[in-house]
Amino acid sequence: MCGIGPRHMALVTALCFAPPADIANVPIWYGTKSIMIKIFLTSLLAVLFLNAGLRAQDAPAGSVWLQIEALPTLTEAEARARAYTGVFPNVAGFELRSGWYGILLGPYSADSAPARLAALKAERLIPVDSYLTDPASFRAPFWPVGLTGVTVAPVEEAPLTPDPLTLDPQTSAEPAEPALPPVLPDETVAEARDSEAALEDPARQELQTALQWFGFYTSTIDGDFGPGTRNSMAAWQEAQAYDPTGVLTTAQRDVLLTGYRAAQAELGLETVIEAESGIEITLPMALVQFDHYEPPFVHFAEKGASGVRVILISAPGDQTTLYGLYDSLQTLSVVPTTGARERRERSFTLTGQSGGLESHTYAELTGGLVKGYMLIWNPKDGERMARVLAAMQASFKPVGERALDPGLVPMPEDQRRGLLAGLEVRRPTLSRTGFFVDAEGAVLTTTAATQNCARITLDMETEATVVTSDAAGGLALLRPVTALSPRVVADLATSAGRLGADVAVSGYSYEDQLPAPTLTFGTLEDTKGLDGEPGLNRLAIATLAGDAGGPVFDAAGSVLGLLLPPAEQATRQLPQGVSFAASTSAIGAFLAKGGITPRPSARSGSIAPEDLNRLATGMTVLVSCWD
Repeated sequence: MCGIGPRHMALVTALCFAPPADIANVPIWYGTKSIMIKIFLTSLLAVLFLNAGLRAQDAPAGSVWLQIEALPTLTEAEARARAYTGVFPNVAGFELRSGWYGILLGPYSADSAPARLAALKAERLIPVDSYLTDPASFRAPFWPVGLTGVTVAPVEEAPLTPDPLTLDPQTSAEPAEPALPPVLPDETVAEARDSEAALEDPARQELQTALQWFGFYTSTIDGDFGPGTRNSMAAWQEAQAYDPTGVLTTAQRDVLLTGYRAAQAELGLETVIEAESGIEITLPMALVQFDHYEPPFVHFAEKGASGVRVILISAPGDQTTLYGLYDSLQTLSVVPTTGARERRERSFTLTGQSGGLESHTYAELTGGLVKGYMLIWNPKDGERMARVLAAMQASFKPVGERALDPGLVPMPEDQRRGLLAGLEVRRPTLSRTGFFVDAEGAVLTTTAATQNCARITLDMETEATVVTSDAAGGLALLRPVTALSPRVVADLATSAGRLGADVAVSGYSYEDQLPAPTLTFGTLEDTKGLDGEPGLNRLAIATLAGDAGGPVFDAAGSVLGLLLPPAEQATRQLPQGVSFAASTSAIGAFLAKGGITPRPSARSGSIAPEDLNRLATGMTVLVSCWD
C-alpha cells in the first residue's frame, strides 16, 4: 500500500478512531511516509464519506441514526461536522425540527445501533448525551456540502478497538510494538475535592441539576454534596467508564455540564413565569410557543412541526373542581384511554399512550386554586420528552394568589359545544342501543355495536365486556365491569304478536348526541323474514342507525324483539321503512346460552304513552364503541 508498513497502518487506525482534538495535534514530522499516510487517510475518508450518503429519507426502512451534537448555527455545525469527518466515515448533518443543526452518525440497523452507541460512549469518542434517533425528525441535509441525493445503507462497523501509537518525537525510529499510553486522571481525588470546594452554590446546584437531567440524581437541588449527590456522581462516572470515585474532576464536570447545556439549548428549555395563570415552569421553548388563552387553559402550540404541545391549567376552585377536572380531562382526545390514572385528595395525575400520541397531566389544589400542566408529544420522541417532562415536574410551581380569569376570553356557547375550553373531546367511533336483561346490569345489543372496539362503554361511563355473541343472529351480550342496578329489566313477550299491531322502538337514534333515548312508532308487519326465515319480525317503522339494538315494545310494554341494523345488500334496495327485529324466541335461546334466564312478561292490554316512555328510558342503554 504505497510503502506503508504495518506500524504506519497502526497509526492510520489510531487516527481513524481518535477524537477530533487529537487529530488536530497529530505531528507532521514523520517524513515521506507520514505524507503518504496523510494522503492515504484523506483519500480513504473521502471515499467512505462520499459513499455514506446524506439523505435520511433514502435510508432503508427502520434505519437508526446516532445524534452526537446539535448546534444553533449552520457555520458552527459545518465546522463540527468537518472535525468529526476526520474521525468517522459516516458523518451526516441535517437541520432539525427545532431549527438547530444536528450532527449524526449512520445510518445503522435498528438491531446494531444500541450496541454501536454504547461502544462509542465507552470509548469516549462521542459526547455523553448522544442518543438514538430516526429520520422523522430531520429536515434538509447540510453535510456533506453539495451531496443531497445519495442513497445510504446501514453501516455495520466492527467493534471499536482503537490502538493509538506512542511515538518519540525526537527520533524517526519506530517502536518495536505499538503500546497504549496509560489513561491518567486529570486530577487526583484530593485535587478534585479541592477544585470542587472552590465552586459557588449556583455552580454546585447546576451540577446536581445536570445529574438529575441525565437520570442519576433524584433528590433536592440544594448544592449540598451529601451521600445522595456522591452516589449519583459515582453512578454517572461509572456510566461514562470513569473511575467511580463519587468526586468529579474538573474535566469530568466540564463533560457533564457541556452535555447538559447542549441538550437544554437544543430543546430551548427556559423558565417561564406565566403571569395570567400564576404558574412558573420550565418549558421547551424551541419546540413550543404561546398560542392563546382559553380558560382554564393556557395553550402553547407546537413550533416548527415539533409534534409537542403544552397546556397550563389554572382555575379557582375547591376539591369538587379538582375532581371534576380529573373526570372531564379523561374525555379529551389528547388523553388516550390507555395509561395510569391516580387521584389523590388534593392532586391527580393522568398518563395516556396510543400509537401516535402520549400525554402526561398533573394538577393540584392549593389555597383555593387548581393549577397544573399537560405535556403532549409523539411517542417516537420519547427519550427527549422524558427529559423535558422531568424538567417540568421539577420546576412546576404555583406563584401568586391568582388563577386564570374565567372571563378572560369570551366564548359563545356554540363554540363550547363539543369542546372543553378549546380541546377536542374524545368521542366514540360509533354508538348503538341496548337494553338491560338482568338485575346485575347485563345488556343485550347488536353485534354491530361491538365489532373492532378497543373498549365498550354503557352510557359513556361504565366499561363493559362481551360475554357471548352470535354473528349470524346479530346478537351480543355485554356484562358491565362493575355491577349496575337497572331501574327496569326487560320482560319478554310470551306471544309472537298480532300482525298490524302498533309497536315502538326505544333507541339512541342520534347516537351520543342526546342524553336519553327516543321512542319511534310503527307496526308489526310479519313474524318471519321476507324469505320465511324464522326468528325474525318484520316491522314498518322509520328508524336510524343509532336505534339498532334497541328493544321493540308492544302496546302493553312487553319486549317483542331487538331491532337489527339494516342488512347490506349490494343488488337490492328495500323500500324505506322496512326494518327487522330478532324475535323473543331467538332472544330467549341466545340469553340461555349466555347463562341468563329470560324474564317472561305478564303484561296485557296497553299502557299510556308517558308510561311506556318511562319504562323504555329505565331499560334502554347507550352502547358505545371506542378506538
